[in-house]
Amino acid sequence: MTVGLPVSDIARAVDWYRRVFELTGPDLQPAGGVVEFQMGPLWLQLGEEPTKRSGAEVITRFGVEDAAAEHQRLINLGIDVGPLEHAPGAVNYFDFLDPDGNALSFYSEL
Repeated sequence: MTVGLPVSDIARAVDWYRRVFELTGPDLQPAGGVVEFQMGPLWLQLGEEPTKRSGAEVITRFGVEDAAAEHQRLINLGIDVGPLEHAPGAVNYFDFLDPDGNALSFYSEL
């Protein structure tokens, strides 16, 4: 599966996603202004677009080993994150935005 996100500055987005997801890629550059990172069975595609798309907000959620540890790690990187939420018997999670306002979330199952 590939999840594609629009970004306004591909170089800035590549740097940000490398830091947040601890990536070494991108793994592919299929076209100008487009890069892809392989994240396990998932591909994350960033595509540079000069204007923001309109439409319904989508939140892309990523499963992580320990949401609380990732929450603190992103705070240490200077990323503005929402509060760590706890759904008893289900998940811990938190939401945050990339520099272009794409909604992201990290969660860990309990």
